[in-house]
Parts: sequence; C-alpha cells; structure tokens
Amino acid sequence: MKKFWLPLLLIAALGVLVLPAYASQPASAPVYYRVRWGDTLTSIAWRYCTSPWAIARWNGIPDPNKIYAGQILVIYPGCYYPPQPPCVTVHYVSYGETLLSIARMYGVSVWEIARLNGMFNLNLIYVGQRLLIPCWN
Repeated sequence: MKKFWLPLLLIAALGVLVLPAYASQPASAPVYYRVRWGDTLTSIAWRYCTSPWAIARWNGIPDPNKIYAGQILVIYPGCYYPPQPPCVTVHYVSYGETLLSIARMYGVSVWEIARLNGMFNLNLIYVGQRLLIPCWN
C-alpha cells in the first residue's frame, strides 16, 4: 500500500514546485516604465492591469513600499490597450464641472477621458486642471 502513495505524493510535490513557476511567467512582451514622483506600485499596476506583487517580483523589490523616482521597472501588461485617438483637445476644468459634464460636452465617455489622463479616481478633478479630451474626427 505504501508503494502506491509514494509516487502519488512525488507527483503532487512536483506539481506544487513546478506549476507556480509556469504560472508566474508573463504572457506578453515587457514594458519598461520609469517611476515618476508620486507613483506607487499599486497605481502603476492598475495602469498596466497587473498586480503590485507581480511588479515587485519581476523587479526584485523586497519592499513594495520603497520605489523611487527615476527607477526603471520591467512590467508585463495583463490587458489590451485600445489605440490612441488620432487627436486630442485640451480642456481646463471650470468651477462646477464634473468629469461627466465634460464628457457630455465633448461627446465622449468618462472612461475615455480617464484613460487618456491616467486618472484613477473619477471624482477627483479640480478647477484649473488640464484634461486631454479624445477627438475621433
């Protein structure tokens, strides 16, 4: 009976050791990203549809809270980015405007404006803020 369980345990142990190595291999081509002041691994990961832990692992960062401006990170994006619009318009936010009202004014979606401007919080805009608005003409 012991002879039956031993090969089964060896196969299970091999699966535990080998499968995570294959699962952690990125599927897409790498992107090289230069960290800017104010960036966090979470904000960068959100932008590239991956996790902060994956970015830390790919770049050998032991403490994900310690990255610095100018640092080059290797990132393997996990999502598809649609093509950039052929042109953009600049809009300066005025008092009382919301992202939704601006989007309606230009006939585009809130998500298109947010993606083009790298916005994570759609409720956080301020008077005088410069926004790029996509135009698909």
